[in-house]
Amino acid sequence: MSTYPVLDQKDTRSGFGAGLLELGRKNPNVVALCADLTGSLKMDAFKKEFPDRFIQVGIAEANMMGIAAGLTIGGHIPYTGTFANFSTGRVYDQVRQSIAYAGKNVKICASHAGLTLGEDGATHQILEDIGLMRMLPGMTVIVPCDFNQTKQATIAIAAHEGPVYLRFGRPKWPVFIPADMPFEIGKAQRLIEGTDVSILACGHLVWRALQAAEELAKEGVRAEVINVHTIKPLDADAILTSASKTGCVVTCEEHNRFGGLGEAVAQVLTTQLPTPQEFVAVNDSFGESGTPDQLLKKYGLDTPDIVKAAKAVMARK
Repeated sequence: MSTYPVLDQKDTRSGFGAGLLELGRKNPNVVALCADLTGSLKMDAFKKEFPDRFIQVGIAEANMMGIAAGLTIGGHIPYTGTFANFSTGRVYDQVRQSIAYAGKNVKICASHAGLTLGEDGATHQILEDIGLMRMLPGMTVIVPCDFNQTKQATIAIAAHEGPVYLRFGRPKWPVFIPADMPFEIGKAQRLIEGTDVSILACGHLVWRALQAAEELAKEGVRAEVINVHTIKPLDADAILTSASKTGCVVTCEEHNRFGGLGEAVAQVLTTQLPTPQEFVAVNDSFGESGTPDQLLKKYGLDTPDIVKAAKAVMARK
């Protein structure tokens, strides 16, 4: 049996919806805004229970960011909801000027991120959003790996003062993080202890990393798997501790190889502990239409790709 057996199959966006509803019941300052995608963002339950704390902005994402920034002045904690592409690329000026530069306590919650948006294709997918958001001063960037962790993160960011980008996805995905596993912003989680190679992953690829570790174990390779759910602030201590033990690192992300988790980790390693590193990420291209599994396979983000990267980086030690 796997170290982390599949507990269920649920989409991470439903974890956001469940977390938002629970949070709404606990914290009357939480308000939600949506850009005409209430069903897709799983915000229906919050809207039904708290209609006076829900704002349907319509297909006007830039306006939504401005309204959210304004709501913070009255002590509200706004959660904005739309696709990741429309939460970042379409509204970057408003996020930069009205939220990040102004230091507003807005929680930018972004679904349908990465390739696994699937059949909707390149115009709706975004593979640059982590880079866009982590470059903004003061912006916290979180990429949870399954339903349970997305729910935890949704609740946790309400207590964090300052802007947050929370990234999650569309497809049903294995639920493997126990609901009671502690979640702390900025603290990576070591899921499997190993000595031969460090596999650092975020989002959907954490599950693929666990699968890769199982495959490597069959060949006698002990891979350490770390869930780097917070890209910024990055848990440098966890990265350095693991890299100093294994001597080589693989980073895995459903994102362009530029600007994301891999580059963030490389910055830590090059300045503090030069270590061989391989990148499992999209190689500087846009996506296309297809099923999530087809796209992960075509763009080199599948379990065999992680196994291949691990073997390649171990050979460079």
